[in-house]
Amino acid sequence: MTNNQEFPPVGLLTNKVVFITGASRGIGAAAARLFTREGAAVVLAARSTSALDEIVTGIRADGGVAHAVPMDLADRVSIRAAVDRVEELHGRLDGAFNNGAAIQRPGPLDTTSEDDIDEQFAVNFRAHWTAMNAQAALMRRGGGAIVNTSSIGSRRANPALPAYGAMKRALNSLTETAAVSWAGDGIRVNGITPGGTTTEMIDRWEAETPGITARLTTSIPLGRMAEPHEVAEAAAWLLSDRAAMVTGVMLPVDGGAGA
Repeated sequence: MTNNQEFPPVGLLTNKVVFITGASRGIGAAAARLFTREGAAVVLAARSTSALDEIVTGIRADGGVAHAVPMDLADRVSIRAAVDRVEELHGRLDGAFNNGAAIQRPGPLDTTSEDDIDEQFAVNFRAHWTAMNAQAALMRRGGGAIVNTSSIGSRRANPALPAYGAMKRALNSLTETAAVSWAGDGIRVNGITPGGTTTEMIDRWEAETPGITARLTTSIPLGRMAEPHEVAEAAAWLLSDRAAMVTGVMLPVDGGAGA
């Protein structure tokens, strides 16, 4: 059973400029389409520029405003350049959805390689540190909101993905610290912790560990995996003015799996 229902737009993000990382697929691509339906102009960043261009073309065909910028989360210079491009295009930044991530090769703690740890640190933690600081510098002119994608795996022991879970837990702490540190600048910072979601990341995990999708699904009280657009809906609300008093929150979007 899936939920492919798209709700009528209500203008949650009208006239906002929103930057999205990891926008070429999965939750990021769903967010790009949803945010534009809700009135935002979006700047989409990922390594796969051909996939981004296809999404931008579709958004523009529907009357939306979208641009694509190449960005490698492992490259700090690339991240700063992508945020600089937002300023060149729009002169401001109202919202940022830091959604890009890398999954580690599944396996126990004692077989997790140093290369895995280095990649997880660079992409799932340091990239957010770099992006958030660049985004906040641009937002200080008029306030804004940042949402970081963490994971249900950051909220408990994660024997199958130990480096991934550890870096996502570090991201939770960074998110909460930024929320307190930048509140005086009018910048809200929140995170979401999705559970099992029907993305390519899950497909890769299933290929490495056959049966994991079924096991994850049985752990979800609502009885199914989330669709990418359902996770994007939570991010859209947190980025909107409707969430004006919400900051420093790690919001579960997991069908009750973390309860």
